[in-house]
Amino acid sequence: MIDLHDLRLDDARALLAHDATGSLHEPDESRTQYLQRIIDQLCELSLKDPLTGLANRRHFRNVLAREIDAVARSGESALLLMMDIDHFKKVNDNYGHLAGDRVLQAVGKALASCVRPMDTVARYGGEEFAAILPNCPPSFGKIVAERIRATVGALNVLVAPLLSLQVTISIGGAYAPEWVRSTTSLWTDRADIQLYRAKSEGRNRVCIDQQQEIAVSAEEKKMLFGHLAVGDPAWLESVSGDASLSAVGSAMNGMN
Repeated sequence: MIDLHDLRLDDARALLAHDATGSLHEPDESRTQYLQRIIDQLCELSLKDPLTGLANRRHFRNVLAREIDAVARSGESALLLMMDIDHFKKVNDNYGHLAGDRVLQAVGKALASCVRPMDTVARYGGEEFAAILPNCPPSFGKIVAERIRATVGALNVLVAPLLSLQVTISIGGAYAPEWVRSTTSLWTDRADIQLYRAKSEGRNRVCIDQQQEIAVSAEEKKMLFGHLAVGDPAWLESVSGDASLSAVGSAMNGMN
């Protein structure tokens, strides 16, 4: 048996200090239950961005991988949105990083309010956010993205007692190809290309890649499921111009 007195839990309690009861040993729980609760809370904390409370990049990449596998198996539509706050560097430069943090928190809260509980929204890095919308028909994807764009644009973010800021967001999206075993990198690259397009066309707009329609017969679906069941590779999405895809990331750095 593990004696709690032999464990160094001070750092764990400090990490959970934002929850007034999260690190306290409750009278009616055993030492094992207490330790399990601490571990569970630390695991949950490791999946979240500490500033916005949204999913962090690591957790998001795991969800992305599971979703692309689900699309290959079921053929359901899934939309990936990559979103970037326009001219965010100017916010930090002109008003300070505390103001920037408040903008990030407000935008993160707005994004979470625009999607379903089944969707996953994450802070992808810096001022960039991402969202996965499973089972999202193409007819609704643009509507959801425009709702996000309009909601962020309508924010008045209070960054000082007498100062509020307004920001806009650019959004790029791509659907996972149905019935195809693609990769998270290819899917993300396609969404990033559309985000770069939204930036280059003037910002504060939505650009979504058209869904790649692939006709699959019932027999082909059966064959596809059979391959997946035994672990053999299914179809692999091919994208031309891989060099141009890798160039998108560096080009985006200059478009903020």
